[in-house]
Amino acid sequence: MGALDEPLTKLVGDRTAKVLADSLKLRTVGDLLHHYPRRYVERGQLTSLDELEIDEHVTVLARIEKVTLIPFRGRKGDRLEVVVTDGRSRLSLVFFNQGWRQKELKAGAQGLFAGKVGVFNRTRQLVSPDYQLLDEDAGSDAARQFAGRLIPVYGASAQMPSWKLSICIETALTKHLGDVGEPLPAELRERHDLIPLPEALELIHRPRTQADRERAQSRLRWDEAFVLQVALAQRRAADSALPAKPRKAREGGLLDAFDARLPFTLTEGQRKVSAEIAADLATEHPMHRLLQGEVGSGKTLVALRAMLAVVDAGGQAVLLAPTEVLAQQHHRSIVEMMGDLAEGGMLGGSDLGTRVVLLTGSMGVPARRQALLDMACGDAGIAIGTHALIEDKVQFQDLGLVVVDEQHRFGVEQRDALRAKGDQPPHLLVMTATPIPRTVAMTVFGDLETSVLDQLPAGRSPISTHVVPALEKPNFLTRAWERVREEVAKGHQAYVVCPRIGDEEPVAPASRNEAKKKRKAAEEDFEDIADIGAESDERRPPLSVVETAEKLAEGPLSGLRVEILHGRLAPEAKDEVMRRFSAGEVDVLVATTVIEVGVNVPNSTAMVIMDADRFGVSQLHQLRGRVGRGSAAGLCLLVSDMPGGSAARARLDAVAGTLDGFELSRIDLEQRREGDVLGQAQSGVKSSLKVLSVLEDEDVILTARTEATRLVAEDPDLTAHPELRTVLESLLDEDRAAYMEKG
Repeated sequence: MGALDEPLTKLVGDRTAKVLADSLKLRTVGDLLHHYPRRYVERGQLTSLDELEIDEHVTVLARIEKVTLIPFRGRKGDRLEVVVTDGRSRLSLVFFNQGWRQKELKAGAQGLFAGKVGVFNRTRQLVSPDYQLLDEDAGSDAARQFAGRLIPVYGASAQMPSWKLSICIETALTKHLGDVGEPLPAELRERHDLIPLPEALELIHRPRTQADRERAQSRLRWDEAFVLQVALAQRRAADSALPAKPRKAREGGLLDAFDARLPFTLTEGQRKVSAEIAADLATEHPMHRLLQGEVGSGKTLVALRAMLAVVDAGGQAVLLAPTEVLAQQHHRSIVEMMGDLAEGGMLGGSDLGTRVVLLTGSMGVPARRQALLDMACGDAGIAIGTHALIEDKVQFQDLGLVVVDEQHRFGVEQRDALRAKGDQPPHLLVMTATPIPRTVAMTVFGDLETSVLDQLPAGRSPISTHVVPALEKPNFLTRAWERVREEVAKGHQAYVVCPRIGDEEPVAPASRNEAKKKRKAAEEDFEDIADIGAESDERRPPLSVVETAEKLAEGPLSGLRVEILHGRLAPEAKDEVMRRFSAGEVDVLVATTVIEVGVNVPNSTAMVIMDADRFGVSQLHQLRGRVGRGSAAGLCLLVSDMPGGSAARARLDAVAGTLDGFELSRIDLEQRREGDVLGQAQSGVKSSLKVLSVLEDEDVILTARTEATRLVAEDPDLTAHPELRTVLESLLDEDRAAYMEKG
């Protein structure tokens, strides 16, 4: 075990090591050295206090403006209130029964203050924060540590404030900087003018100037990009070495017959992407392609044409969907598009046809048995289903293509289990309706070739989107329900989307008693009262499908046919509701995000999204894609209680301001932080990009990809680069390594 892999107990002691592990997931010396500052402050450059977010753990550099000791009324004890300022805004620091702190917390002093931002009486505050004054005598630890250089501010926790972390990191640098290896090849560092890694680690933690910080970040940014791209390049190389059966559509076969029956012509984008897929399918190595496209761009049609080509070549294809609602929708729409071509071997079916079967977990035994038989004997050229397709009892005669819809909803083990059902690795087509910026695609899906559908088919109607500020302007919400009634009066249908189902278990009596006891105790403890004051400013629970549907049916939408749809309904009930809605027998469908992807009801023209600020930007874009799918224009209304000028309203305004999914995906990524996007469930590699920005560092990612591809081609096993191999092995633990191998 190398020095950087040593547990932190040897460096900082058992107690501190436990806090670092429990609160920040830092367990080794290497973890600590690679825990970079979030930002830096200079002496005299105070933190902007008006940008602090509620419930965020923060470390701020501020000046003490006022100190007041307030005795409790009618009982012993006191409250020390310290007001700090950045010159424009103020923040309250509250200490209970700690009046002795007056001696050191004096007006005019500067310090670092750390805690969780709360609210009491509409004033932001930190309750019993940790702090470190910087204006004390020059011999103090903090003064020595920060003298003459930038002050690093680390991602910290309540138990481990930034300056305590800084002391731990200083210890690690002093004792172990010489143990840091060099993973980047010397010629690569020279080509791109990169400083050695030990120097970069020292400068990222101990910069004296902004130039020091930038040099360090430039090097560390390259490390993250290059190591990630090496892992993906190895994966691509391994995939390209696998054998696969070529699957080429035969002339005059099923695909040609299907194309001849299409009532419209393919868009230029659909033809281009279909040609890319056809070329991949014709090779002797398995296709690994990502098909991304805007809502309604025709991804399912492109995927179906690929499946028909495989059936033409004597193979079978499966389409894996994340929900039963979506699987049933895909099955209905594909059977409708194919007509008698989906009835191969059946009475009235086409001689060129094949069978299209559905397999879900809720199917009855006879239907399930027949579907399994049709797949096993090869009569079913196309199978559509949910996780039920992955079960051991599901067998195929000759599986040639796996299509995964909305792949981010599946674990890689599920995808791999389905692909393992082929005698040889089947071709793989991954679809997503969430537009992905190019650099994100190169990191999250860097092992896949990418095709993009960014052109909507002719006949798709525009969607107008508006924000409805329900609290500020209640009459706007009234008007929203009037618009729904108007659309229904024209013969159209509408969706109402809520973030919660609403049939959850009621609060148990014991829980109510506990809450009552807590409030009673709070009446005797001022500190708890401060907490309850903060809770009183918290938002109400999210609106639910069950309650909203009931209120609408009895109120603004009375007389209309209102139904509900959510994930906890029985499968047959969900299918029946969707069938009736598709048939026009339901006017308004109140649903959760179960209708987010794949649901296609062209007669639906209006959507009202309640508590829209509780959804992500890309999710809102997906949801509104369910309307405007026919000849009539679509309308999407985003209802929110959040005030104008808030970050939540800014997100909604962004969605209302553009239909460009790629632009919205950038906004979504910026707000969610890249670590969420690059999590194990999607990328198979470590989720925390600390310095590299997949949005802003496109040049670095592109160059690192080229360099990584060249290096892996010359040295696939990294035999000549042992330090790089070690870093890669630490990046990919056993689970992640299995992920990369399975794909």
